[in-house]
Amino acid sequence: MNQPRIGLIGFGYWGPNLARNFHALPHCDLTSICDASSERRAKAENIYRSTRMFASFEAMLASDIDSVAIATPARSHFALAQAALRAGKHVFVEKPLAMSIAEAEALVELAERLGLVLMVGHVFEYNPAVQHMKELLDAGAIGDLYYLYSTRVNLGRVQSDINALWSIAPHDVSILLYLLGQMPESVTARGARYLNGNVEDVVFFTLNFAEDVLAHVHASWLDPSKVRRVTVVGSKKMIIYDDLAAEGKVKVYNKGVIRAVDAQYGEYQYRLHSGDIAIPKLPMIEPLRAECQDFIDAIVTGKAPRADGRNGLRVVRVLEAAQQSLQQNSRPIAIEA
Repeated sequence: MNQPRIGLIGFGYWGPNLARNFHALPHCDLTSICDASSERRAKAENIYRSTRMFASFEAMLASDIDSVAIATPARSHFALAQAALRAGKHVFVEKPLAMSIAEAEALVELAERLGLVLMVGHVFEYNPAVQHMKELLDAGAIGDLYYLYSTRVNLGRVQSDINALWSIAPHDVSILLYLLGQMPESVTARGARYLNGNVEDVVFFTLNFAEDVLAHVHASWLDPSKVRRVTVVGSKKMIIYDDLAAEGKVKVYNKGVIRAVDAQYGEYQYRLHSGDIAIPKLPMIEPLRAECQDFIDAIVTGKAPRADGRNGLRVVRVLEAAQQSLQQNSRPIAIEA
């Protein structure tokens, strides 16, 4: 087919980043940008002078585009993605895919029935640091996996229509499912509403995986400092991924605890070991560029992208279970595999 012609809806918080990357890719055409704000359209037009501007999503869908990228508030994702798919367009939608399992399943079914690409913006699955961590886990380099935990906090960007679970944590859930290659068996969540009383500003939730592997996530926009960190603890080695580190984003610690062979008691039953810290050299690529390229490749080749619709559905399953646990006083919620 000819190179994909993409229409982007939403030129607010994240849309400019998608526009920049799609515009820079050699084998696609950022044909159109849609935003209800005249100010934002003027800003976009000043940067992308050959790109058509639309105030109406329906008008953009009726133009000559064959693909749509959606970077709008989360609660609008389902309706916009559904309309684009029904119009015969391939769809890239920012996380989360939708705000319920039912909505996500409907989008996946529709895309598959129409033979269209449906992709979700789980950008960290395209991050070389996260990919290197998965390689280490899959190779058994850290020994037995014990537990993982993720911290994604900041002071701002405060939202009032969705809570921190749906706004911030989809990235962490995506990372955990990608690293482990499986769904959790259950989730328990607790949060609090401090600012406006309507949505949780801070959420703590724990995922229980097979073989007693635990994963914990702390997500908040009400915190004194910005932290983007994932820690993996194994029997032989441990890993820290700090996305905000200027260099050395991944550190592999040759640390662990070894159980004594003979039946000793007390503190001498276990021996600590502490070796070198390895800092792997990672490719210098922009994950968002790789993500956008995967969408284009999927359209051209027909091969499913890494973060396809079913990937997005899995993340929504975890988020909905966590939301149920929040609403039911931290009761553990089982998750469908």
